[in-house]
Parts: sequence; C-alpha cells; structure tokens
Amino acid sequence: MVTVFRNGNLFDGHAHRAGTALVVEDGRIARLVPEAEVGEVPSDEVVDLAGGLLAPGFVDAHVHAVQGGLERIRCDLSEAATREAYLAIIAAYAAANPDVPWILGGGWSMSAFSGGAPRADDLDAVVPDRPVFLPNRDHHGAWVNTRALEVAGVSVSTPDPADGRFERDADGSPTGTLHEGAMELVGAFVPATDPEECYRGLLAGQAHLHELGITGGQDAILGAYAGMDDPSHVYLRAAQRGDLTAHVVGALWWDRQRGEEQVADLMRRRAELTSGRLSATSVKIMQDGVAENGTAALSSPYLDRCGHSTDNRGHSFVDARALGRYVSLLHLEGFQVHVHAIGDRGVREALDAFEGVAGTTPRAGHREPRHHIAHVQLIDPDDISRFAALGVAANLQMLWALLDPQMTELTLPFLGAERGEWQYPFGDLDRAGADLAAGSDWPVSTPDPLAAIHVAVNRWQYAGGGRAGEEAFLPAQALPLERAFAAYTSGSARLNHRDDAGRLRPGAVADLVVLDRDPFCGPAEEIGATRVRSTWIDGEVVATASSA
Repeated sequence: MVTVFRNGNLFDGHAHRAGTALVVEDGRIARLVPEAEVGEVPSDEVVDLAGGLLAPGFVDAHVHAVQGGLERIRCDLSEAATREAYLAIIAAYAAANPDVPWILGGGWSMSAFSGGAPRADDLDAVVPDRPVFLPNRDHHGAWVNTRALEVAGVSVSTPDPADGRFERDADGSPTGTLHEGAMELVGAFVPATDPEECYRGLLAGQAHLHELGITGGQDAILGAYAGMDDPSHVYLRAAQRGDLTAHVVGALWWDRQRGEEQVADLMRRRAELTSGRLSATSVKIMQDGVAENGTAALSSPYLDRCGHSTDNRGHSFVDARALGRYVSLLHLEGFQVHVHAIGDRGVREALDAFEGVAGTTPRAGHREPRHHIAHVQLIDPDDISRFAALGVAANLQMLWALLDPQMTELTLPFLGAERGEWQYPFGDLDRAGADLAAGSDWPVSTPDPLAAIHVAVNRWQYAGGGRAGEEAFLPAQALPLERAFAAYTSGSARLNHRDDAGRLRPGAVADLVVLDRDPFCGPAEEIGATRVRSTWIDGEVVATASSA
C-alpha cells in the first residue's frame, strides 16, 4: 500500500519544509520528493493536504489516559469553570445515575473557589446521601462531601498525614478539600473500578488523544494513587488484544512509603507489562507536590497573602539522599527515571540524584535510560545549565506557562516577585541546550498539543478566535515554533526510545498528523486556531476530523 501526501508543507520533526511531498509504503516513510515530481510516484491513495501541514504524530510524554477517559465517561467537570457550574453538573450526574454508590470523576479548577478550597457543604446540598470523591484537575487535591468523610472516619480528631493536609474550619473540622496524602485517607474507601469500565475509559481516552493528533505517549502512573486504581492490567489487556493503537511507555509508580526493596518488584512488573505496543520501562517518582496548595518543594519559604515569609517550604516526598540511592539502583537496572518536580528544591534534588549516575552505564543488556524531569515549574537559574550537562530532558507542560487565575491568584502571591520570574523557563532551557520533550498531564489540563504549542510560543492562551488574556507571561521564555513542535514530536519520541518515530525521514514509522493549516505560514497569534484533519499510525488512519 502506497500513500502520497501532497499539496501542503511538512514539519519533519526538527524543521519546516515547504514544497515537499511524502510517500508512505507499507506503514513506513519511503521517501520525500519535491512537489513538482510527485506526479511521477505510483500510488494507491493520495491525501490532499490542501495547503495544510503534515507532521509526525504528536507524542504526549506525560499523560494519564485511563484517568482522562474515565473522567470523560463519569462526572466530568473539565469543561466548566465556576462553582455554580460544577454543582449543576454534579447534581445532574447524580440524578442520572441513581444506582452509582460513589459519585466519581473530577476535573475542577482551584481558581473557581476562594483560597482554592471547595467545601463539603456545597456538595451535601446536591448529593447528601452518597459519598462524593472528585479530584481536581492536577490530581493533587480532592473535593469530598460529608458522607465521604464519614465513610472514611475522618473528623476533627483526624491528624493530617505527613505528606498532605485537610482544609479545616476554625474549630479544626475538615471542610471538604483534601491535599496530597490526605486524599489517600478517603480514596482508600473508594470502590475499585469495574474492569470493564476501566477498559472503556482507556478506549475513550485513547480515541480522544487520537482525535488531537496524538499517536503515542508515556502514561505517568502505572500504579494505584490518590483513589485511582492501577491501570496496568487495562493497558496489558488492550496491548494483547490489539486494541492499543497508540505506542505507550508506562511509568511504573514508585511507592514513596517503601524503599529500595521495591526495585525487584518493578523489574518483575516491567517484564509482565511489556507487550506489543506497551513498554513498562520507566519509573515515576513524585518528588514534591504543587505550588497552588503549598506542597511544591521550595528552597526558601512560601509567602502569605500579605507577602510575609511563612514556615512552609513544601514537601520533598522522598528524602533527597534516598532519592540519589533509588535513582542509582534504577539506572543500574536500565529503568528510565521520570521525576515529578515542581518547586526549585524539588528540581534541584532530582538533578542532584541524576548527577550521581552521570557517566555511568546500566548493566549489560540495558539501553541508555534517557531520564527526565516533568513539570519543572520553578528552576533556580543556577540549575538551568545542569539539564544539558547531565543529559536529563526537561518534560514541559507548555499550557501552564500563562497568567490564568490559578497563576495570578494561587501561585504568584505566595512565591513573590523574584521567584515568580523563575517559572517555566522554556526559552532558557532551550538556549542552554537542554533536550526538550512535551506532555499535557491530561486530565490535569487539555491534551490538545496545538493549544499547548500556542502557549509555548506566545505565553498566553488562545481562546476561540483571539487572546484569552491581556498580558504575555514572561515572554522572554517563549519558544520558537519549530522548537515547540520538535519537543512534542521528535523530542518526546526520543524520550520514549522510539528512534524510528517523531521524524519524517525514510525508514521512520508513518505515525503522522495532518493539520488544516500551516501554522508556520500564519501569524503566531493564530497557532491555537489550527485543527487536526486526520491522525495516522503505521500508515493507517486512526482518527479524522469527522470523528472528533
């Protein structure tokens, strides 16, 4: 089967190329030819790009596809933005699903609530008789009702866990918002997800990602976390049945309540969960929390709302010295280490751990691990150059680098002016030679790569025909369009050890996305208007605009 893509331009994974057609044969790229010569190529199918852009399929280097899919088929709050809208959706979902024992789903934004903390009594008004457990968009907090607190035995006398906290009234009573480890105390009582529902969640999530041009990625948690069931068995089943059309690397969850004794378990799970298009070759370590709830690990204290220093420096969930030992053990066994680090101290602790393995090689038979740090919201300027020096990739969530209410109301006031300017330093990382990859962290935020690329280039969010905000956020940290596209294609493919993907070159797999316009030929302000026409994996269509 020979397919020719013509009448448009190409992004080849690193650079924009005009006037070039692409020929796919039996699932792989056969050659690139000048547009003037494409008529001489015999073909079974011709795809008319109609002035649009052909690019490698996007690769989401940090995503939670099963959780995203489950939220889409459960009580999905991701498209709303206010307390009133959330409550209306929850009430309607509860009324439509009277036999569901727990109301589950999620996707609410902290910025919709005073202090980022919704209350149980609001949920009690719409669902008084069943427990409700709804993680927020970043999955570092959850909103629960009184019934859920009762089921879990949480009361005024329940102490905060070491790695989290309950929002409380003046008398100490929990008010309905759970941060970090506090989620586990209630999430432990959430019924296990029915395997068939979980499978539907994966397929729904995968279909949505394909509609957005995504052909593969790295699921950032294969394990149980914060009331979410381990999706490993779902991925394995889909891989073995041929339903996993995306190429997925699974990041096995590092249990921070355990130590190095779990490495043997991870090696066993890697062997069990590597099948077909699934490779469980990465390990995810969550080193800190998030800035919005004061749990990201900072080198100096957070400020209060009056600008005064507090005694809170956030959480390092793994002791820094232990982290170095764990990274060394995992590196030796050939695991890629995928660290969540938001705060400047968290990022530095991760870099220090990777410095301990720089220049060393894994045991015989294992490939170069290609370690990476995801999120990298705050980086001390002194640490920028260390990414390239250590060969550690920066896994960027580009969409977050903007002045949305979460940034202006829940982050900047508590960081202060100087640290506020350390955020999302994409441009500095690029100029320092760091390897860049990109992901969405969906369902934390939309998995649309084009929305994220728009923010990476403009540092403000596209809002259906124009600009969402008046001010660009630290515009000196913007990325050139080619570098943003490269991070979401060749950069993320390399991170996933898919060296035959992410590039338009002879011999590469034909994982492709067709866009309805060429954003390289229009104004940067309109990048976010670009839409996906079709998505291809191994030369076969997996999504079209009509199926979106």
